[in-house]
Amino acid sequence: MQHTAVPDLSHTHTRPIHWVATATAVAGVVALSSVLQPDAATAAQPAAGGTRNAPAHSAPPDPAAAAFPLECGPVEAVVQKTATGDLDGDGHPETVAAVRCDAGMGTPPTGVYVLTRDTDSGKPRVVATLVAPADRHSVTELTVRDGAVRATLLGYSSADVPNCCPDLTEHAKWQWRNGTFVEDTPSQARTV
Repeated sequence: MQHTAVPDLSHTHTRPIHWVATATAVAGVVALSSVLQPDAATAAQPAAGGTRNAPAHSAPPDPAAAAFPLECGPVEAVVQKTATGDLDGDGHPETVAAVRCDAGMGTPPTGVYVLTRDTDSGKPRVVATLVAPADRHSVTELTVRDGAVRATLLGYSSADVPNCCPDLTEHAKWQWRNGTFVEDTPSQARTV
């Protein structure tokens, strides 16, 4: 038998009880960490361009409850697309809605409207028309980004083009400036 300078430390040899104790300790840590969770994180993007973040309690106007300036005769008006965001920097979100008549066939023209909440009643109301149905456009994309409304519009190069087949695509952008929405559409935004 060989003697070593290191004494025999029986507690350094693993036994099944050591594994059971380790597994129990790990299970306890996992169970405790699932009970003790940090509060939910809240993220707010920094305001850009002088706009403020909307208060958490301020919901955007509901387009389903709005009355749009659109004459549809015997059919209903249909909200096709919506986008929301604080467009005027007042800290309250607006809703932009693309609305058309629910026609059974053809390509009915779309109106693009900006909604805000009435300060007295809280009901949604139209405050601006960005695209009038009389312009004969259809909307394929609608977004609000960086305080600007962006839309992809399909239109017609002449009155001779049938309503079924728009032949122009326009990328439009509107921004709130000096109390009104100003269209800021690049000159190359139209394609055939």
